[in-house]
Amino acid sequence: MPSNTLVRHFFGQGTELDPEDRFELSRKTRSRGLREIASILMKHHFLRGFTPVEFRTMLEDLGPSFVKIGQTLSTRSEILPQAYCDELAKLQTECDPLPFEEVKKALFGIYHDEEDHIFAKVYPEPLGSASLAQVHKAQLASTGEIVAIKVQRPGVRTTMALDIDIMRIMARRVQAFSSADQMIDFSEVVEELWRTFLQETDFLIEAENLQLFHQLNKDVAFIDCPRVYPELCSENCLVMEYIEGIPISDHEALLRKGYNLPEIGEKMLDNYATQILDHGFFHADPHPGNIIVRDGKVVYIDLGIMGRLSPAERGGFNTIIHAVGLQDPGKLKDALLSFAVSRDNAAIDHPRLLADLDLLLATYASCDLADLDIGQFLADVLAVTRVSKVTLPTSVANVSRGIVTMEGTLADFIANDNILSIINSHITRTSDPIEAVQDLLQDTLLEMRKASEGAAQAAAYSGEALRMLTRGQLKVNMEVLGSEEPIAGLSKIMNRLTIGIIIAGLFIGSALYSQFSNEATIWGVPVISFFGFLGAFILSVWVIVDIWRK
Repeated sequence: MPSNTLVRHFFGQGTELDPEDRFELSRKTRSRGLREIASILMKHHFLRGFTPVEFRTMLEDLGPSFVKIGQTLSTRSEILPQAYCDELAKLQTECDPLPFEEVKKALFGIYHDEEDHIFAKVYPEPLGSASLAQVHKAQLASTGEIVAIKVQRPGVRTTMALDIDIMRIMARRVQAFSSADQMIDFSEVVEELWRTFLQETDFLIEAENLQLFHQLNKDVAFIDCPRVYPELCSENCLVMEYIEGIPISDHEALLRKGYNLPEIGEKMLDNYATQILDHGFFHADPHPGNIIVRDGKVVYIDLGIMGRLSPAERGGFNTIIHAVGLQDPGKLKDALLSFAVSRDNAAIDHPRLLADLDLLLATYASCDLADLDIGQFLADVLAVTRVSKVTLPTSVANVSRGIVTMEGTLADFIANDNILSIINSHITRTSDPIEAVQDLLQDTLLEMRKASEGAAQAAAYSGEALRMLTRGQLKVNMEVLGSEEPIAGLSKIMNRLTIGIIIAGLFIGSALYSQFSNEATIWGVPVISFFGFLGAFILSVWVIVDIWRK
């Protein structure tokens, strides 16, 4: 069968995604993956649209990469209608289990002949089955301890890598035809998905996450995570303590055991504020399927996706919360710029950013703190920064997504409170009042010094300006803010008009010349006229394509 030139051109790039050739990505595998995706889309009649249930079913059929996208979208009610979010939330728990024979085969591929010496018994009934891995209860042969083993589905890494590779190439093609002020950076979305994929499919990273999380929260009486057995872990298998308790979503069972739901919610949110603001190491996907309550402790059982904040970013996030409380758009702008990936101030529209943040704070100022939708607020902040040419790193998006997910998980636990008020309380409680007063006095003295220096400089500049004015040496340069886009548009119009005149001249000149020339011809047209027509045709096509793209 002859190769498809369009498919080869469209999917023949992207090898930089897999520089070590770990996933056997090639033009052939990309073309085959594209055909499989297209057949599934056609099977679900995607051109006619779909109900929430049909959308979930289609993502499940498309494979684990698309399931991960669905899980992310399930927490984004500002993007999808609530009915779709509720249906996509089922992707977090509902997945067909892998046959036990395949699980045993995967374990043998990891441990080989040592499997029987490590595990005295592996229970066939799965504890959980997700798109990436399946969890079984097992007994260690050496100690008799009951453990949980998380086994990666065979071939899932290669399948997900191929799916993301295709998404990446498609995103790059789509981005080429997107306007500069496009709200969604498709390439960055796929790159983030790729980074998450690398982190979540390497269970050695999750083992390290479990150890670090336990170390950071060892003195917290109500937070815990499973103990890990690092000597038994590999890239495809995680061995950890078996946790038996009550799922955080089973409210009735928690109440029967005498738990106080508002107390659980408040303590979890306070600890989540500690994870973000103090540790800079926080659970980035705290959905209900990842949390169990056992013996008075909240246990995070899946630490595959963790967010990290540097000390500077933690300080900046503190400033953001403080600026929102003070309704200070200038402070909020400075805090957001401290997160910016690019510090090219010339490319940032500072007046527009400040005005948009002022309007945003005024909009939310009328809300009581308990009624403030922090998820929607953060989504609006990210949208404002995007419009003003400020690109924030993925760590900020991880914080916002984690907060939204945590609030969704604990919505019934803290009906009259929210995470922003608890974060504010956390900041107030953990701050030293004496140190705060000292910082305030220091800031006041610095501002007074700056003001006095500015006044002295203003007087000096005024005297210099008056002397230049009396000598006729004063010149004024003016810049009209917001005039760049109209001027750029006018420049494009003039360029196209000029090319149009050149095209017309080439056509007319070549036509006239062909009537009187007796020189050699090409296809019956004089050589000079032929190249004149050819140049006019090429320029015409270029102008049409340029207009169509923009």
